[in-house]
Amino acid sequence: MKIKPLSVCLLLASLLFSSWMQAAVELNDDVPDTYSVKKGDTLWGISGLYLKEPWLWPELWDANPQIDNPHLIYPGDELYLVWIDGHPRLRLRRGREVKLSPNMRVSPLNLAIPAIPLDQIGPWLRRNRVMDAQEIKNSAYIVAAGDRALLAGPGDTIFGRGPFPDGERAYAIYRAGQSYIDPVTKEFLGYEVIDVGNAKLLSSNRDEVTELQVTRIEEEVRIGDRLFPIEERILDASYHPQAPEQDIVGGVMIAVEGGLTQIGDMSIVVINKGKRDGLQIGNVVAVYQAGKHLFDKISQTNVVLPDTRAGLAMVFESYEKVSFAIILKATRPLSIFDLIKQP
Repeated sequence: MKIKPLSVCLLLASLLFSSWMQAAVELNDDVPDTYSVKKGDTLWGISGLYLKEPWLWPELWDANPQIDNPHLIYPGDELYLVWIDGHPRLRLRRGREVKLSPNMRVSPLNLAIPAIPLDQIGPWLRRNRVMDAQEIKNSAYIVAAGDRALLAGPGDTIFGRGPFPDGERAYAIYRAGQSYIDPVTKEFLGYEVIDVGNAKLLSSNRDEVTELQVTRIEEEVRIGDRLFPIEERILDASYHPQAPEQDIVGGVMIAVEGGLTQIGDMSIVVINKGKRDGLQIGNVVAVYQAGKHLFDKISQTNVVLPDTRAGLAMVFESYEKVSFAIILKATRPLSIFDLIKQP
C-alpha cells in the first residue's frame, strides 16, 4: 500500500504532538495520589506540587463532565491522580455539594481557589499605569489649589484645566513618574503613571477652569498632577497560564516595584515587551540571567557562558510596548536587566 506524502506528514505531526504532550506534563518526584484543597491554596501552588513546569497545569487537568465548571475548585475538594493512555491526569472530587440547580450555587465564586495570589496584583493595578507622552499631554491637569496652596489633601479644593468629558464626575489623580526606555533598542516605551488620589467635580466641566474637591490621597496632590476619568479596572481572577504564541526577542526586565535590587517570588516587574510583541495577559515567560563573559586562559580567547534559567513570571497586564508581570518562581535572586524568553 502506497502512503501519500500528506499522510506521512500527518503521522509525523501526530507522533511529535504525542511526544510533546508527554514532555509537557513531566511530574515531580513523589507526587501525592490525592490532595485535599485548603483555604489559601492557589492553582499555581497546587500545580507546582505535581508538575516541574507548573504553568502547564491545563495539560494535566482532566475535566469531569459530572461537575459544572470543574476549573473552579474550593477548599475541601479532593484532587486525585489517574493515568489515561499512559498520561497523568488530575481529577476532582467535590468535598461537598455546591450545586442546587443549573443556575444556582451554594458557594459564591469568590470562594474559589484563584490561579495565583491576586492580593499581590490588585494593589499594583490600582496604583500603576503606563501612558505615552501624547496621552499625558492631552489630559487635564491641576493648575491651582485652594488658598494658593502648593499641596492639597482630602477635602481641599483644586482647580483643573484641560479636557473634562461630559458626564464624568469622578477623576483619578495621577503623576508621571519614571520613563521606561528599552535597554536593547533605546526606544522610549512610555511613562510610569502613579496613583496620587481621587477628586470629584464641583463646577461645570464646560468652564475654562474646573473646580474639584479631593476625596482620597495616597500622597499630597501637587500642581501639575494629571486628571483622568476613573475607569473600572477589572481584576481577572481566572488567569490561564500559557506560553506566548510567538518568540520573545530582546526581552528584558526593566523595572521592579519599589526599585529593589533583589527580585524574588511574587515580586512585580516591568518587561520591555507588550501587545505589539505578542505578549498577552496570562502569558508565562522564563527569566534568564545572562551568561558571564570570561577569558579562557588556555585558549587565550574570550568566551561567553550560556544564559542560565533562573525563574518564571506571568504577565497580568499588557500595554502596547510594555507589560506588568509577577514572578511566580525564582530559583535564584533575580535583578533588573535579567532576560525574558520563551518558557
